[in-house]
Amino acid sequence: MNMYPSAIIITSLITGPLLTISSNHWIMAWMGLEMSTLAMTPLIAKQHHPRAIEAATKYFLTQAVASSLILASSTINAWKTGQWDIMQMSLEPSCCFLTMALTIKLGAAPFHFWLPEVLQGISMTTAMILTTWQKLAPLSLLAMTAQSLNTRLTMLLGLTSIIIGGWGGLNQTQLRKIMAFSSIAHLGWMITILTLSPKLMMLTFFTYVIMTSTMFMMLKTLEMNKISVMMMSWTKLPMLNIMMMLTLMSLAGLPPLTGFMPKWLIIQELSKQHMYLTSTLMVITSMLSLFFYLRTSYQTTITLPPNSTNYSQQWRHKPDQKYYLTMMTMMSTTLLPTTPTLLTLA
Repeated sequence: MNMYPSAIIITSLITGPLLTISSNHWIMAWMGLEMSTLAMTPLIAKQHHPRAIEAATKYFLTQAVASSLILASSTINAWKTGQWDIMQMSLEPSCCFLTMALTIKLGAAPFHFWLPEVLQGISMTTAMILTTWQKLAPLSLLAMTAQSLNTRLTMLLGLTSIIIGGWGGLNQTQLRKIMAFSSIAHLGWMITILTLSPKLMMLTFFTYVIMTSTMFMMLKTLEMNKISVMMMSWTKLPMLNIMMMLTLMSLAGLPPLTGFMPKWLIIQELSKQHMYLTSTLMVITSMLSLFFYLRTSYQTTITLPPNSTNYSQQWRHKPDQKYYLTMMTMMSTTLLPTTPTLLTLA
C-alpha cells in the first residue's frame, strides 16, 4: 500500500476510537465509530484475495447496521428527552437499541456470526487490531452508559457470549477462528460485570488486550495458521513455543497466571451482589473454553521429528525475532501479584 493512503488510514484508525472516548455528544461519538470503521475496511481488503474481500464486505455491512442503530437510538432519546449527552441516555427503548448495536459492533453473542468469518479472511496483524483496538470505542460507550443499561439484559448477553464462545471453539482447527471465539467468550465476562462495576470491566478489557496481542504476535512470529502446524513450531523457537503454552493457559484463566485475575475479581463482585447462580453458571460454562485452550496447548507440546518432504519450509527456518515479545509475554503471565495495586488504581 502507498505511503500516503497508509498514513491516512492509520491516522483515522487511531483518531476514531479516541474521538469516541473523549466526546460527550452522540453525534461526535458516532463520527468516531464511523472513522474507525472506514479505516478498518481497506486494511481488511488490502490482500486482494476473495476471502479478504468477503471479510471486508461482511465487516462493513455489520458495522454499518450497528452504526445506524446507534444513531437511531440516540436520535429517539434526544427526541423524547431533548438531550444529546451520552450520560443522559434515560429512555428504555433507546437503551435496549444501544445495547444491541454495541453488541453487534463488538461481535458478542448472539450477534457474533460475522467475527469468526472476518478473522479467518484477514492477516494476523489485522486480526489483532480487530480483536483489541477496535473493541475499545464500543466498550467505552458501554462503560459511559452503564448506569442506564438494563442489568438483566447485559447479564443475559454476557452468559450467552460465554456459552457460545466456548461451544463454538470446540470443533475449530483454524487458529484465527479459535481466537475469535476466545474473544467472544472474554467479551461475555466483560458484559456481565458491565452494570455492576464499569471499572472492573475496563480492567478485564486491558488484561484481555495484553494476552490476545501477545498470542497474535506469537502466531505471526511462528507463522502458524492451523492447529496441525503447531506440532512443528518447536523447530523455530523452542522457548517461544513454551511461552505460547503459558499464554494460552493465561487466556483460559488458570492460576497463578494473569488471566486468572479478572475472572477472580468478577466472581468476587458477583458474589458480593448475591448473584451466586450467575457466577456458578459462568464458571461452569467457561470450562468449554478451557477445553479448546488445553487442546491447543497440547498441540504445542507435541514435537514431531523433522520431515524434509512435508515440513521443508519450517525445518531450520529462521523467523524474524521480535524483542518486544519478551515484555508482552511477561505481562501476559505474571501480573497476578499486582492485583492489589491495580485495584487501588481502579
